[in-house]
Amino acid sequence: MPDFIKRTWAEIDLEAIENNYREIKALLKPTTQMICVVKADAYGHGVEFVAKEYDRLGADRFAVSNIEEALELRELGIKKPVLILGYTPPGLAGELAANNITQSVFSYEYAKALAENAERAGVNVCCHLKVDTGMGRIGVLCQDAGIPSVAVDIAQSICDMDNLDFEGIFTHFSVADDGEAGRDFTNRQYNCFIGMVHALEQRGIKFKLRHCCNSAATIAYPQFHLDAVRPGIILYGLEPSPKMEGAINIRPAMQLKSVLSLVKDAPAGTSVSYGRTYVADRSIRIATVPIGYADGYQRSLSGRQDMLVAGKRAPIIGRVCMDQLMLDVSDIPEARSGMTITVFGSEGKETISVNELAEKIGTINYELVCLIGKRVARVAVKDGKYVGTLSYFKRH
Repeated sequence: MPDFIKRTWAEIDLEAIENNYREIKALLKPTTQMICVVKADAYGHGVEFVAKEYDRLGADRFAVSNIEEALELRELGIKKPVLILGYTPPGLAGELAANNITQSVFSYEYAKALAENAERAGVNVCCHLKVDTGMGRIGVLCQDAGIPSVAVDIAQSICDMDNLDFEGIFTHFSVADDGEAGRDFTNRQYNCFIGMVHALEQRGIKFKLRHCCNSAATIAYPQFHLDAVRPGIILYGLEPSPKMEGAINIRPAMQLKSVLSLVKDAPAGTSVSYGRTYVADRSIRIATVPIGYADGYQRSLSGRQDMLVAGKRAPIIGRVCMDQLMLDVSDIPEARSGMTITVFGSEGKETISVNELAEKIGTINYELVCLIGKRVARVAVKDGKYVGTLSYFKRH
């Protein structure tokens, strides 16, 4: 593998990315579009590599969180439609139009401000109307399956505004990943959404794209696929929740790697890290790893998690520091300074998954991959061969 700074890096398997894309695509009807969600730097995987791969594979559209992420896709040469799922300052209406970026519209007030700015800029902005059917986050409120006429009136008044071209309408499921426990509410959300769509159609407002399925619903609710789906976490090989493990043949695309910067023998009584929460009760070998919470490896994993050294589990001892942490490698004679280790991923027959880490500290796999820091290079590989390195630092 060509040289890059081997301190701590995330290895991104583009073969896994392709596998996951194709597995999701196989769930869809030919008429259902794939909107690949690549927000948050492609869930921490490096959008420069990942978005280009989805584009090559035939993704119909992309979705991001904000205008900065949308413009980054344009700078990368992505020409396909890009939907911003969240807020964009209305004053940037001209920039949205100039870059062919689609904006979510989620309230009358926001629509009015966006339309006024679009008129001043002499442009029309492509939009998708967001309906809040049960997430309670953003969107025209419509959580009643009876479809209150006031909600339809608000939606119609938004869609009738000049300088806003409404191509699509969408909602977001809140418990589609919760198995049978979430089924009734997900069905209710869908009925609210489709009821709004039908009510607007009766008033002469039709949409080219209706979409409501996130990753979980793409797998579990094929009857709700409509015109497009918005897979996110499953594109990267991670399940939306533990209840969905094994529901689709996806593979984690990211492995987090580091090195042993120092291996030393220490006598009984040696204390390790801040607070002296660990004091050796025997002679041990301590290995230092140059990764810490500033790299996205959470401090709450202190003393609760292992890493793979020579294919064997080595426990973290003491507290995770900002830039470093320590392992007990007493039972791993192969451990030596400079060797590559696996923070999460696979080595030989042993695997440490992101889900394992998430369960230890009561969070979700989404958070852990998104938190991998900007000083951690993303190194792309395919078929075991090096493709390139994405570094967030400019080297001169």
